Amino acid sequence: MRVGPRNDGRAKVSLTSIRLRTSLHTARRMWDDRCAFWGDRMPAFSRRPLYLQLCDVMAERIATRAWKPGSALPNEGDLAREFGVSSGTVRKALERLEQTRLITRRQGRGSFVCDLASGELVDRFATIRGANGGSVVAKVGSVEIERVVATAEECARLCLAQGDPVYRIRRVLFAGDVPFMIENASMPAALFPGLEQQDTLAEQVALLARHFGVLLGKGSERIATEPASGEVSAALGVAEGAIVVVLDRVILALDGRPVEWRIAWCNLAGKHYHAEIA
Repeated sequence: MRVGPRNDGRAKVSLTSIRLRTSLHTARRMWDDRCAFWGDRMPAFSRRPLYLQLCDVMAERIATRAWKPGSALPNEGDLAREFGVSSGTVRKALERLEQTRLITRRQGRGSFVCDLASGELVDRFATIRGANGGSVVAKVGSVEIERVVATAEECARLCLAQGDPVYRIRRVLFAGDVPFMIENASMPAALFPGLEQQDTLAEQVALLARHFGVLLGKGSERIATEPASGEVSAALGVAEGAIVVVLDRVILALDGRPVEWRIAWCNLAGKHYHAEIA
């Protein structure tokens, strides 16, 4: 959502005028009405707290790289004057941006834009650990991408309408020279135009999101087990019918839109699943 001409990213903007720009939020409500499954419904724009509206504007500047990775944000007073809000509202908005890992705040120095391609942020959705508890350094052995019409299940999981296109991505991940995971991912084509030309970036959802200006929020993952099919056993080098772990994950954008639905089949020999509970 653009808020008018900028002068080095700090043009005077009134949030009163921002409230009139509801087209983006109307579009979000269209998919949100289909997305009750996830329970992350976007409230009507007029009812959203002012600090969250300010978050949206500042997050958009980060997504479009008007505020570049590593750069310092204007101080709280300057932001308050620019947007015509109180310093308390700015402070709450900055706290929210820090919680969502878009900025980092340093005592006595100010607030800085996080690099969304940093190792910590790229790996934050990785849940497989090695025997020593450290992250598995995964190498993507192959990536296949195709653009197709979404199935009914893809529409349900990604909150799409019937007939909407998706990109399907198949990845095989290796630890050293040993395959340990097959991933089948579906992503809304509207969010990632031309994705079929980005096979290197398609290795990780965080890199894709950064490239296309999509800010990632939280994720939800289900874990189950099932006997390996013939395809899975051949790809992972296990016996057909051997028990493998199945990870069913959806990652949301910061605004609540589903970005990726991924199912992965894993051979966890010598590894384990790790989840942090706050």
